[in-house]
Amino acid sequence: MNHPVPLAQLKKPLPSEFLQALETLFEDRFTISLAMREHHGRDESSYDPMLPDAVVFAQTTEEVAAAVKLCHFHDVPVIPYGTGTSLEGHVLALRGGLTIDLSQMNSVLAVHAEDLTATVQAGVTRKQLNQEIKDTGLFFPIDPGADASLGGMAATRASGTNAVRYGTMRENVLALTVVTSDGRIIKTGTRAKKSSAGYDLTRVFVGSEGTLGIITEVTVRLYPQPEAISAAVCSFASAADAVNTVIRTIQMGVSVARVEFLDENSVRSINAYDKLNLPEQPLLLFEFHGSAHGVQEQAEVVQEIAAEFNAQGFEWATRPEDRSRLWAARHNAYFAMLQMRPGGRSISTDCCVPISRLAECILDTQADCERHGLIYSIIGHVGDGNFHVLMMVDPHDPADVANAEAVNERMVARAISMDGTCTGEHGVGMHKMDFLVQEHGAEAIETMRLLKHAFDPKNIMNPGKVIRW
Repeated sequence: MNHPVPLAQLKKPLPSEFLQALETLFEDRFTISLAMREHHGRDESSYDPMLPDAVVFAQTTEEVAAAVKLCHFHDVPVIPYGTGTSLEGHVLALRGGLTIDLSQMNSVLAVHAEDLTATVQAGVTRKQLNQEIKDTGLFFPIDPGADASLGGMAATRASGTNAVRYGTMRENVLALTVVTSDGRIIKTGTRAKKSSAGYDLTRVFVGSEGTLGIITEVTVRLYPQPEAISAAVCSFASAADAVNTVIRTIQMGVSVARVEFLDENSVRSINAYDKLNLPEQPLLLFEFHGSAHGVQEQAEVVQEIAAEFNAQGFEWATRPEDRSRLWAARHNAYFAMLQMRPGGRSISTDCCVPISRLAECILDTQADCERHGLIYSIIGHVGDGNFHVLMMVDPHDPADVANAEAVNERMVARAISMDGTCTGEHGVGMHKMDFLVQEHGAEAIETMRLLKHAFDPKNIMNPGKVIRW
């Protein structure tokens, strides 16, 4: 699928002195090889690859700063790269330039168990952090599905399955180290739980998608590992019954840790992919965290609510291996759906609405997909009103692609009309730039543009993402 901007008009050759300086700084961690550029010129979005002209692998904040100073001096675009799991074209080199791969910045710098905080380099992944702190009795709960890097998760304001209880990266990042567009190193925030000191620069950079600066270190909140965990799965005759069960549960104040909705297409695909035999009907996955008594009490209340909406086969998964199997299948749903149309490509999108409008938004979107004959699935972190639609298309059929994009546009317009948002967690990247205007209005976008111009006056920081220059 082609981006509407002619890339040949945007790219320009990198100066030889710039390349020589990078090679001197990074030695064998600098490359212009086609294979490495191709690896860094794609993500999990529906866009065709857009390659950088060079790649460096940074190991320290100072190295990132040195590379950015060179980019600033030579007017070279610079794109930060974590694990490449983004879904809206965040890491694609629209204008070529330099990709700074942060995956080798993978040290856990400090764990302050008594304060429930940890400071990590940007390349540390969520699974790595949890592995390193498991003996402290603490864990980091933000789980976007992919084993993403903490720097990338902060840059995209990620959330995921646990957000209904623990919040998103917005609530769980206390401080950052950031390299600005001219190569300065700044620190935002402290390990204190709150502050009234000055502009909240931490929140400015969280969710900025690399367009204002490059995040190199992150200080995050940690949480005590729950005394007891219980999971349950139940099926429903209709998507409306499943979603209304969630709405009632949240409105009654039941403290669920995770609640995921899978439509029948999702269940069918994960049954085939993970060799499961779940009923091929709309399904909810619940997880409860707390004391043994509290978990049992919460689960019983949810079971009663589900029964009111004709839940079928409410089953418990109390053994860790059973819970892991269910959640692994949920996290594999994206890859499972890819198998439903061999040779196809996915257009993956999301939105988020107030919980009271969730059933209406999902059902209208589902009906729209059916009307247009799409191969699709709907999955939702429905406890906070967020759901995802994955549409499989023939990348060589422009009409098929346009059909899916039209459904996406109507879904977003529907969500915005319900006082929702065009993206609950995917971020904006390139794919949702125009939707951002619909959501916030021209004056708010102009205010964001002023911020971009102030932080990045040469427009070298991940250009072509979030807002138009």
